[in-house]
Amino acid sequence: MKKILVANRGEIALRIMRTIRKMGIQTVAVYSEADRHSPHVLFADEAVCLGAAPSSQSYLNGEKIIACCKDLGVEGIHPGYGFLSENADFAQKVEDAGITFIGPGPEAMRVMGSKLAAKECVKKYDIPMVPGIDEAIEDIGIAKEIAGKIGYPVLIKASAGGGGKGMRIVEKEADLEEQMQRAISEATSSFGDGSVFIEKYVTSPRHIEIQVLADKFGNTVHLFERECSIQRRHQKVVEESPSSILTPELRKKMGEAAVMVAKSCNYTSTGTVEFLMDDKLNFYFLEMNTRLQVEHPVTEMITGIDLVEEQIKIARGEKLGFAQDDLSINGHSVELRVYAEDPLNNFLPSIGTLTTYSKPAGDGIRVDDAYEEGMTIPIYYDPMIAKLVTHGHNRAEAIQKMKEAIKAYKIEGVSTTLPFGTFVFEHDAFLSGMFDTHFVKNHYTPEKIKEKQKANAEIAAMVALKYLIEQQTRIRPVEHKTTSWKRRLA
Repeated sequence: MKKILVANRGEIALRIMRTIRKMGIQTVAVYSEADRHSPHVLFADEAVCLGAAPSSQSYLNGEKIIACCKDLGVEGIHPGYGFLSENADFAQKVEDAGITFIGPGPEAMRVMGSKLAAKECVKKYDIPMVPGIDEAIEDIGIAKEIAGKIGYPVLIKASAGGGGKGMRIVEKEADLEEQMQRAISEATSSFGDGSVFIEKYVTSPRHIEIQVLADKFGNTVHLFERECSIQRRHQKVVEESPSSILTPELRKKMGEAAVMVAKSCNYTSTGTVEFLMDDKLNFYFLEMNTRLQVEHPVTEMITGIDLVEEQIKIARGEKLGFAQDDLSINGHSVELRVYAEDPLNNFLPSIGTLTTYSKPAGDGIRVDDAYEEGMTIPIYYDPMIAKLVTHGHNRAEAIQKMKEAIKAYKIEGVSTTLPFGTFVFEHDAFLSGMFDTHFVKNHYTPEKIKEKQKANAEIAAMVALKYLIEQQTRIRPVEHKTTSWKRRLA
């Protein structure tokens, strides 16, 4: 491939294009009218405007993206994550147009894009799954019967999509019908598919996922795990690798299970197999994400492998250059998603202009972003500003670097998740490794950040006062002594 179009925007588009350029391949950016001056557009060798700001008129316009590729002689499309990255129909149209889709094949995407189809695909491999029903239901009577058998609490989940949409926890039978109707409605509006199913709700779950890589020659490896249990609204905010609770034996077992999941659907490219883990370290298959993950940098930091580069190599028909035994974990890495959200107001989006934007730098610090001072966070897209990642020889060092990096990250004009990150990385539950996906519900309140900010302000005021007193003591005014000199009059 000599030219690749990145069908995305912002930090992930810029991150992907850096690897493409490193490989000596030309880049093509696409953008909406709202992103006309974005860094990913300025970085690319060529750029094409897709249309108006709403994603339905720009980044989701697959037909126009394919047409651009034909006009510009593009040989490959990298979809990044979000937008069209898990759209099997788009991937099929790309292939039909004679262009390489840098990702899994359409059929694997279709199978793993449905949680129900994915469960059906992998169950013959004896991979543990959460007790429940593996088919879509609408009949409330059947739903009550199933819930009664597996026991409350239960989880109603949409078969399509993710991000916590179409998901409802039900504690008792009296709430089942209402919550099921809400889940179906939300799934229909979000994904165009109202299929839902029911499974047992694991009360103290941890979210642990395994990164896999598979080429077109049957070679599949895993690149260890990522701990993604710190979430808000069922969406990840903090990730790390490796997990603080996995033993080498459990890591091997989960890795082998993830490889089997990939093989079950003849998967190629990068992918992520997600597992739920209970407080007894039992793990259960959840789903497979058929794309690059937001949190992929922590895996790159501990393995030294550029996952985007591997995606491109696999897409152009190359074999993996390493086997499972060649891979090892080097140190520890943590990531904070820096969102333009207000952690003091239920993490609501905070849209505005970046009046101050200065990012940290240094050994073991990585910032994947696509913003500069003076730019405005648009209301049309995900409010992520950056991925802040640190790497250390061990977990304690990686966390310490993260706390220092957060302090050095200066953002004004919008509220961000940086204060929430400090809260997490200083909290005993996180430091001890004794946390689950209920961390926010169990430990976090906005008042705790406000108390911290007030205490920091008081300390800063005391330091400033002390400094002022010291300066006044050190620089005394000159005393005027009387002399015999008389002022000479002009």
